[in-house]
Amino acid sequence: ASTDVEKGCKDGLRKSRWRVIPFMCCTAVQTPVQSDENREDKCSVHDTIENGSLGSTHVNKRIIGGWRTMPFIFSNELCEKLAVVGFSANMVSYLTQELHLPLVKAANTLTNFGGTASLTPLVGAFIADAYAGRFWTIAVASIIYQIGMVILTVSAVLPTLRPPPCSGTRAVICKEASAPQLGVLYFSLFLTALGSGGIRPCVVSFGADQFDEKDPKQGKKLWNFFNWYYFCMGLAILTAVTVIVYIQDHVGWGWGLGIPAAAMGLSIVIFFMGMPFYRHYKPVGSPLTRLLQVIVAALRKRHLKKPLDPSLLYHDKEKDTAISPAGCLTHTDQLTFFDAAAVPSDTDRPEGAMKPSPWRLCSVHQVEELKSIIRMGPIWAAGILLITASAQQNTFSLLQAKSMNRRLGSSSFQIPAASMSVFTILSLLCTITLYDRFLMPLARRFTGRGRGISFLTRMGIGFFISVLASGAAGFIEVKRKSAAASHGLLDRPHAVIPITVFWLAPQYCLHGIAEAFMSIGHLEFFYDQSPESMRSTATALFWTSISAGSYLSTLLVSTVHKFTSQNGRQNWLPANLNRGRLEYFYWLITLLQMLNLLYYLVCARYYTYKPVAVAVSDQLELRLPHKEATSEDDTSSGTKDGSLQMATLKPNADKIQFLKPHTSL
Repeated sequence: ASTDVEKGCKDGLRKSRWRVIPFMCCTAVQTPVQSDENREDKCSVHDTIENGSLGSTHVNKRIIGGWRTMPFIFSNELCEKLAVVGFSANMVSYLTQELHLPLVKAANTLTNFGGTASLTPLVGAFIADAYAGRFWTIAVASIIYQIGMVILTVSAVLPTLRPPPCSGTRAVICKEASAPQLGVLYFSLFLTALGSGGIRPCVVSFGADQFDEKDPKQGKKLWNFFNWYYFCMGLAILTAVTVIVYIQDHVGWGWGLGIPAAAMGLSIVIFFMGMPFYRHYKPVGSPLTRLLQVIVAALRKRHLKKPLDPSLLYHDKEKDTAISPAGCLTHTDQLTFFDAAAVPSDTDRPEGAMKPSPWRLCSVHQVEELKSIIRMGPIWAAGILLITASAQQNTFSLLQAKSMNRRLGSSSFQIPAASMSVFTILSLLCTITLYDRFLMPLARRFTGRGRGISFLTRMGIGFFISVLASGAAGFIEVKRKSAAASHGLLDRPHAVIPITVFWLAPQYCLHGIAEAFMSIGHLEFFYDQSPESMRSTATALFWTSISAGSYLSTLLVSTVHKFTSQNGRQNWLPANLNRGRLEYFYWLITLLQMLNLLYYLVCARYYTYKPVAVAVSDQLELRLPHKEATSEDDTSSGTKDGSLQMATLKPNADKIQFLKPHTSL
């Protein structure tokens, strides 16, 4: 009877796999699941829940996780990103034209908003990892964001919340928004920044949580998820910078902000509709506290002699398994100063206590969590300069486009300068599609890895293409100025130079291709290499690198402008770019990126992947990326599936400690 029930369960799931709302549940089936079957087609104890969270129940009440949850998550991301970009892409026009703010004040407002929105993900990620969980953090943050969007939309519609329309053509006679009106604006922007802090770091981690890393076939699908997540994000951005911006400019700001607000509301509804099908992981307490405990314990025991045999260090299997169900981290020989925190001593237990104080003795897994975060630092830093390079698309590349012929052939239609970013987004979308559908399956045949190539290799390709993009931008600027000189337009900065704007397309496209490789590889890296209990926090690092890259761009522009204009030298970045040396600035960025690429290659070459020991029945699996592990006891050849190669060992924790993680691209 159970076989018939199981067959009906599988058939029903296959038929409903591509429906938006797959209302299919499995009744209790006691048939064990084979490891080589697709777990989306089977009822598995790992994929079922009773109360919305993964636990130890053996009763299969409901199938959860997998691709069946993606319509909800992707739809939520598409609508949310449409709302975010829809109101931020053209916000400078709203501040200057509708609220009559001076350009500098408007720019500072947007800079402060962008900086806040890039830092709040650290707060949202901490709350998700420590207390609320990813689902409820996303849900509450989305509602906060929605409130901010509604307030912003209402302020654009009600005459009392904005200054009167400008009756003249000169900005000096336009009345600037009053303090109360600006207060409403700042409050709405604060709410949206706060909301985005809970959404940005958690959505990608929550989506990746829907795939079981311990299952080889679902492990492959996990890396497809990162590609299609970024594809949906790019699709939303493309819609926002074309359709929404057009509505804002030609229909009105009420509709231009109202549509993104409605999209955000729709995303919340869609997200909650998928609630019965999500795989949830319960938060396990503050990860930052655990890291701090390692630092404190290591400092207290810095004078203790560390054992040569790492198996003599402290292990807490019960606690570590609760924190990381997918497997515990094993000892590595790097950053050995922190190993002192796992050295047992007589002072570890307070008088009368059964267990040692966590501020005096930490497990090897806990120590390796801190090591993993530290090892990720150099790779994180390498991504900052790429953001600095791509940030020039919104500044100097935009000014270049404004000075060039933007007409389509002989027609009267003129391409908005800001719409040139469409080339970046289109190339991003095309590259993601080609990579996921063709390049990744092809690479799997040669590498045997579920993701095709390692995320470090993928990031390296992105860095190299970004170097080409900045170099090409410099040569195109030389051609633009040459055309201006040949037509006597060097001293006419507002004149249209008779050279088509499509000369800028290569640099925009190259930046899009670079982002498809580097940014998605960055996300994969943070999710895969971070401790399991800190994945939202680690994903927030992706957004902080964007913030740091933007601030570095501001610093670099200011520094170049200051030093090249001193002592009568020719300013590289004057108000009239026709008389400047913008190509030198682009080539400076190219040089910096070449040095950054060399720095990254060194970091990637010596990067140590985290090794994970996983209990499987009466055996232990040690998961080592890109290397076949060996053991003195019993080692099978590594099965090159997913992103990891696994060595199956007899259940001897001492032997596991001797296996070394691999360092490689």
